[in-house]
Parts: sequence; C-alpha cells; structure tokens
Amino acid sequence: MKIDILTIFPNMFTNIFTESIISSAQKKGIVEINIHDFRKFSNDPHHKVDFPPFGGGRGMVLTPQPIFDCVLSLKKEDSYVILLTPDGIQYKQKMAYDLSKKKHLILICGHYEGFDERIRTLADLELSIGDYVLTGGEYAAMVVADSIIRLLPGVIKEESHLNDSFNNNLLDYPEYTKPRVYNNMEVPEVLLSGDHKKIAEYRLNESIKRTKERRPDLLDR
Repeated sequence: MKIDILTIFPNMFTNIFTESIISSAQKKGIVEINIHDFRKFSNDPHHKVDFPPFGGGRGMVLTPQPIFDCVLSLKKEDSYVILLTPDGIQYKQKMAYDLSKKKHLILICGHYEGFDERIRTLADLELSIGDYVLTGGEYAAMVVADSIIRLLPGVIKEESHLNDSFNNNLLDYPEYTKPRVYNNMEVPEVLLSGDHKKIAEYRLNESIKRTKERRPDLLDR
C-alpha cells in the first residue's frame, strides 16, 4: 500500500511513523508513506495557502489551488482520496478494514478555520475521527493511517487484530500477565486452567459484560 499525506506542517510527522510497528511495516516494504507540504504547490508569490473568507468571518480558510495541484500530481487510477474534516463520516473499525484493501490512499489534512468548499470535490470520502475539533487534520491523519497499516497482511499477526475491540461490536476482554498475585489482586483462576474452551467462554462473557457496562450502544447495533 502507498499512503500520501498532504499537510502544511510536515515536521509533525517526523517521528510518528519512524517507531514501532509502522516503522517495521515500511522497512518490510508493506507500506510506503510520503508526506507532502502542499505549500510548495502554491502559485502565490509568498506561497500563501490561506486567505480570509469571502463574506467576512473569523480566521483563515485554505485556498483550493495548492491542494488541487498537489492531489492531481499524485493521483492515479487506483487512488482513493480522503478529506479529514469534523463534519465527515465518523470513523469506525470496519472502515479501517475496508480502507486497508485500497492500493493507494491520499489523505488531505485541513487546518485553520477550514477549507474552501470546492476542495470537497477532490474527495472520495470525508472522515471525522470523533465529535471534537483539533487544531488540524494532521492528528486525524496519523490515527487513520495507523489503524489501517496495522491491518495490512504481514504487519501484525491476523489473530491479534481479529480479537481487537469493536470487532463484532464488542469491547476487548480483560488481559492478565505475571505476577499471578499483585497487591492482593489475583488473576482469574480460569485463565490458569489450561482449558481453552472455558477460557474462550470466559473471555466472550467478559467482553459482553464490559460492553454492556461501558458501551451499551455497541450492543444496540
């Protein structure tokens, strides 16, 4: 997979993709990640990418020309363009699975008070990672890229992500490791039994219990 990210703050991505699993995926050639400063595509003499909104109002708005030119320089027949915006479709785990099957993703990071409405025409999908506002789409791009890359074949063991929270609309079951007793808190005996059927039943029941307590809305789906 290839992922191109458009931003005016490329240094925000300096370390995020050079650590842990994402770094390993790149070294293995499973994914290629490129960060593009679309300010370089601006036709403005001072390379400006934002201007006051027509009709007045607060803040600055991203102008379409640099983003259009940057996207069109990258876009191929199999490209899929995602615009990260608070008013997009709310991101879910199933969408991460669907997007992990794409060959080429182009992520556009919004910033300032917003972007010119015509930029939306570039997008195949508009995404929001939650009902809150960030200083820019860069953080959302990191979240979306990370959630997709870990699902690519060869990045982590398939059984690891098949048991993730939100698969089958359930939260993950509780996990325990050494020591068996810590601060008078003991590991549940069933996990020490070696009976894999009972362990599987326990984990499923705990997943359902936790989901009922913390995210009953998931069960309603």
